[in-house]
Amino acid sequence: MPAGRSLTREVPERIVVVRDSSPADPGRDGLYTADELYDATPYRESLDARAYAWSLEERSPGSLLSRALHDEGIDQALGRWCDPRHLVGVMGGHAALRGSEAYADAARLGRLLGAEHTVATGGGPGAMEAANLGASLALAEDSALDEALAVLSTAPTFRPSVDDWVAAARRARSVWPDPSPTLGVPTWHYGHEPSNLFPTAIAKYFRNAQREAILLQICDAGIVFLPGAAGTVQEIFQDACENFYAGDGKVAPMVLIGKRYWTETLPAWPLLTGLARGRAMEAHVHLVDTVDEAAALFAAAG
Repeated sequence: MPAGRSLTREVPERIVVVRDSSPADPGRDGLYTADELYDATPYRESLDARAYAWSLEERSPGSLLSRALHDEGIDQALGRWCDPRHLVGVMGGHAALRGSEAYADAARLGRLLGAEHTVATGGGPGAMEAANLGASLALAEDSALDEALAVLSTAPTFRPSVDDWVAAARRARSVWPDPSPTLGVPTWHYGHEPSNLFPTAIAKYFRNAQREAILLQICDAGIVFLPGAAGTVQEIFQDACENFYAGDGKVAPMVLIGKRYWTETLPAWPLLTGLARGRAMEAHVHLVDTVDEAAALFAAAG
C-alpha cells in the first residue's frame, strides 16, 4: 500500500477515513532485508531511521492502525518464512562490542549452531549481531569469520556514527557472498539501537511485546541465553513460563552460558531450576560455561 493512501473503516452510520503517513508500508506482506532498511546514507534519511522517528511522533488513530496493519503483515510473512525451518534462538546483551572476546564468542556460537539449524536473534547490535554474523557464515570457509571480525573491529559500536558502523558491516558481508539463512526480529521500540545487517531476513515490528512473544514462539528447537541484563533475564523467564506449562514433547531446550554469571552476577539459574523441578522441562534446562558446550547440546538433539 503506497504511503499516503487512505485507509477506510466502516463504523455504524458513518465512514471514518484515516490518513496513513507511515514510512513503513502498512500493507507490507514480506520480511525486510538489511538493504531495504538501510536504503539511504546518511542513516537519518534511511527507512529504518525515518520509521523510528515517525513512531515517536505519531499517535493519531491512523498511525495506530498503520502500526497494527504493518505488524500483522510482518507476522504473516514470518510464519511463511519459518514454516520449513527449525530455529534456535540466541539471546544476549546489546552491549558486546565488536572486537571483544564476548562478541567473538557469540559469533562462533552462531556459526556452530547454524551448521544444523537456522539461528534467530532479536536482530539488534552486540551479541545479537554477532550470532547473526556467525550463522550467516555457517557454511563458509573457516577463515571467513576471522576476516569478518577483523573488519568489524574497525567500528566497535554504532556510537557516535551509525554510518561508520553500517559501512563496516557491509564490508564484512562481502567476505562471503552466499550467506546461510538467519533471522533477525528487531523492533522500532528500540529504534535508538539500529538493527544489525547480518540476518538474511528481518522481521521488524513496531510493537515490542508482540515481537518478543513471537520471537520466543518461533524458536522451536530451543534457545541459548548469553550473558545479558534486564532484557535477557526477562526473556529467560518468559521462555521458562512457556516451558513450565508445556507437556512432554513440547518443551524447547533452554541453555544458559556462563555458570558464574547466571549463579552469582545475575542468579537466574537457581530460580530457573526451582521452577523446573518435577516438571517436563526439568531435563531440558542446561547451564554451561562455553559456546562449544552449548552447541554440542543442540548437535546431540539434532
